[in-house]
Amino acid sequence: MTARPDQLIDVHTHFVTSEYREAAVAAGHGLPDGMPGWPSWDATAHLELMDRCGIGRAVLSISSPGTHFGDDKAARALSRAVNEAGRGVVLAHPDRFGHFAALPLPDVDGAIAEARYALDVLGSDGVAVLSNAAGRYLGDSDLAPLWRELDERGATVFVHPTSPICHEAVSLGRPRPMLEFLFDATRTAADLALAGVVDRHPGIRWILTHGGGALPLLADRVELFQLAFGGALEGAGVVDQLRRVWFDMAGTPFPNQVPALVRAFGSERVLYGSDFCWTPAFAAQAQADSLAAAEQPDGDTWRALTTRNAQTLFPRFA
Repeated sequence: MTARPDQLIDVHTHFVTSEYREAAVAAGHGLPDGMPGWPSWDATAHLELMDRCGIGRAVLSISSPGTHFGDDKAARALSRAVNEAGRGVVLAHPDRFGHFAALPLPDVDGAIAEARYALDVLGSDGVAVLSNAAGRYLGDSDLAPLWRELDERGATVFVHPTSPICHEAVSLGRPRPMLEFLFDATRTAADLALAGVVDRHPGIRWILTHGGGALPLLADRVELFQLAFGGALEGAGVVDQLRRVWFDMAGTPFPNQVPALVRAFGSERVLYGSDFCWTPAFAAQAQADSLAAAEQPDGDTWRALTTRNAQTLFPRFA
């Protein structure tokens, strides 16, 4: 299927398998990230939602809490199982679905092995990582071997937020996706830039979620503090690095989030994301409908713009 200009390409959408849910619940994630429970997912219902919303293709990934629950061996096995399940969905619906592979971080060796398998054997469209892995953020030097591997491959890395390790103290009993996910996404993006990871690995195509969280408002402040108290970075500055990454609009993109994102970083790397199935179908449809109701970019539409951008990032989707 060739995507039409009005057919969205959804880069931020999730699937859940029974094996994954059972493993997560057994590890203590019965109320994942403070949410009231686990969503159900099946390909038929997902395709029906896509057709209602005018979504031509969706790239599936595993959301928070990820696949590592404390044991490296179990995390490697669970990552392999969900990645093969994702590949099965793609094979069954090759014109409608893509797949980002889950990696068992903070097990770096396991993550490298799974990335190689996913990209070389399964044909995944990229890999998905969480904003932190057991408190280790993405600028951590221990992750350097993984970034080198993915840089050499020109891989896409989808960065999904998760709960910070201190969530009990800051979330105040509220679901962490409400606020803490956006702050953690901001924290790890700033860490990537301040550590120079984006600059050192130009082959990696990073996707940050939810309009960059608080980055549109805080990127200038982060750069100011770096210059004032740490000196100029060896390579590109914080804002210049963040202008090289991609951002999806999952969540509440209008009327404020996406316009702020575009003012900060431009519109050339803005992508569509629904966050289904963790966002219920009715809310995902309302969010898709909001694209048409919003003020459109000059001489363009949000649907056409995000689809073109996604086809630039993923030429096979064109």
